[in-house]
Amino acid sequence: MTVTPEQLASFFKKKGFIYPSSEIYGGLAGFYDYGHTGTLLKKNFENLWKNYFLKLNDNFFEIETANIMHEKAFKASGHLDNFIDPVINCSKCDFSDRADHFIRQELEQNVEGFSPEQLTALIQKHNLQCPTCKSHLKPVTVMNMMFPVNLGIGGKHKAYLRPETAQSPYVNFKLQYELQRKKLPLGLALIGRAYRNEISPRNLTLRQREFTQAELQIFFNPQKINLFPLFEAVKDYKLQTLLVEDRPLHTVVERTAEQLVEGYHLPQFYVYHLVKIQQFYIDVLKIPPSKFRLYQLNDLEKAFYNKYHFDLEVELTEFGFTEMGGLHYRTDHDLRGHQEISKEKMEIFDEESNSKFIPHVLELSFGVDRHVYMLLDQSYDDDAQRGNVIMHFSPSLAPFFCAVFPLVRNKPELVALAEEIYADLNTHFSCFYDPTSSIGRRYARADEIGVPYCITVDFDSLENDTVTIRDRETTQQRLVKRSELASMLSTLYRSSARQR
Repeated sequence: MTVTPEQLASFFKKKGFIYPSSEIYGGLAGFYDYGHTGTLLKKNFENLWKNYFLKLNDNFFEIETANIMHEKAFKASGHLDNFIDPVINCSKCDFSDRADHFIRQELEQNVEGFSPEQLTALIQKHNLQCPTCKSHLKPVTVMNMMFPVNLGIGGKHKAYLRPETAQSPYVNFKLQYELQRKKLPLGLALIGRAYRNEISPRNLTLRQREFTQAELQIFFNPQKINLFPLFEAVKDYKLQTLLVEDRPLHTVVERTAEQLVEGYHLPQFYVYHLVKIQQFYIDVLKIPPSKFRLYQLNDLEKAFYNKYHFDLEVELTEFGFTEMGGLHYRTDHDLRGHQEISKEKMEIFDEESNSKFIPHVLELSFGVDRHVYMLLDQSYDDDAQRGNVIMHFSPSLAPFFCAVFPLVRNKPELVALAEEIYADLNTHFSCFYDPTSSIGRRYARADEIGVPYCITVDFDSLENDTVTIRDRETTQQRLVKRSELASMLSTLYRSSARQR
């Protein structure tokens, strides 16, 4: 049975994953809170992301920066002038929407990158009407999506909530390059909040006004983009690609990394990171290859400063293939812009190549909230045989790795032993204790939040010093000596990590 977005939203709230922010006051469109299980899931994803991508190079580091930035930073980046979306409004009622999304939904035509005039012409040509009241639509206009902030007494100083986390590493580059002994490539990773005044936020955490991004900005010597030593090791790796030329048939084609370099003239440095991204999805997050693709944007769709741009897409239950992030070759656009406005020199002298240049940037960008939704969507299984939902999280992502249950709670000696075992395990693993309801109902509750292993303390535990470990996936149970329990759970966790 296919689950609807409304059913998912209800389940996510019921189990403490995600729910509307300020809900007791009616909520705010485009803002969501994470409950106790959702926060753990989100943090686990962020940790996996950091552990994977920061280990690609010894010169990659994480930084943490302010969410509010100087107005001039966004003059330099172009956001003040160009960070706009096309808006469509009804001539009579309050309906409004992002114009390109509205047209894509109505005509099943991708119009990303079209001008307001072109969008208006399409609306008039096809006589598209307001979906709410069937009145005619006004000509398409544009809206800047940034949130301004007035600082200080009287609000004399203007700043902005950052609309993307990328600008933070760019304004930090000069100092970090000096601190890291002037080595390239230099990677600056950041997991943080960004803010966009979305015209029509929708689909839970897939399109919000406040969201979390995980990004790695790699500053490198552009002279070396086509000769990358690590490329040789991945050249035969097959990538799930949907290039511009594949779109008429809308068919994903497997191409080796070498084919993309030799046949499509993509740089080795760029394709190497495409490989590492796909391996992250398939090997670490366990997304089936058939549900993942690297979607190439054409010149109209990609930002003008991106020389190469692939979206990272995963097929979701209700929404089809959906953008989760992207790999963007931003050239020297950003550092050059900050150099011009700030008057701080971003050009460096590279001793290895004996040359001066402004470093170019390769951006690996991931929407954290979208990935949390994706993990929830991919893990959700309404199991008719068990009669409850099972969340099939991998052990490294599951909010809780294990749970401890006393078989019954009206036997003090049983409860005392279970609490003692829980206290011991909770120092090593993400664990919770649940003494209420029948043991079957407790297993079901654990399934519903994706707990891989449940430990039951029963009357044999008092006599034989054994406990029962129940596996979420198979429901099989095994007896383990209490003295071997922590070691057994560690083995199970390491085994799951090796399988990644």
